[in-house]
Amino acid sequence: MQDLQHLKLDISAQGVATMQIANGTTLNILDSETIVEFTRALRSLARNPDVRVLVLRGTGDKAFIGGANIKELAKLVPDTAVTFITRLHDLCEAVRDFPVPTIARLSGWCMGGGMEFAAACDIRIADTDAHFAMPEVRIGIPSVIHANLLPRLIGEGNTRWLLLTGAAINAERAHAWGFLHEVVPNASLDATVEHAVGEILECGPAAVRAQKALLCAWEDPAIERGLKHSIALFGDVYGSPEPDEYMSRFLERKKKKA
Repeated sequence: MQDLQHLKLDISAQGVATMQIANGTTLNILDSETIVEFTRALRSLARNPDVRVLVLRGTGDKAFIGGANIKELAKLVPDTAVTFITRLHDLCEAVRDFPVPTIARLSGWCMGGGMEFAAACDIRIADTDAHFAMPEVRIGIPSVIHANLLPRLIGEGNTRWLLLTGAAINAERAHAWGFLHEVVPNASLDATVEHAVGEILECGPAAVRAQKALLCAWEDPAIERGLKHSIALFGDVYGSPEPDEYMSRFLERKKKKA
């Protein structure tokens, strides 16, 4: 694998791969460069037959992924919006297609594209300080692509609440809704992730890979149809003035707080 500029990768002797976002942003924000490198790294790692489990995490405990870079989103037009969301789609697909179990270590904020990326992972373990949101409607765009995984994880009603209000929920509610498998104090987060990893390592490697392939095969075909429709719709939204209006308002408020 080529040298990584925005990520860190470690692979243990037992085949435990840990991939960490390390792009210098406080909230591990996804810009196009990070998204492209992340996708390539996941696709490359997927070809390593010695990897048995993948742990994904952010740098620090302020966020897992705080969403996409709003400054970049604010500059998009319909054509470039389709390009951007296709890249983000490909990133989420790279983790959804990964041939061995993927575990999202979630601490702090997990928002927008970050929550979609986490939804595409197999197992989600968070600390009690974690918060989750799909705030796209608050900046004038819809939640698209892998937001369509949410109904099967948290139910139709909870998905509608999350996507239509753009409001955040805490880890306790995310666990009650079924998004999270475990919620523990921050001091216990790494140990809990390690325990889940240990459970997977107790299993037959070939059997686990076969089971992961079956789980992917069992997914509803409507997911794929929804993903294709999402990409086109995202580009169409940028044909109106609303994204520029709401993102400019957001960035102006952020500037005043700085």
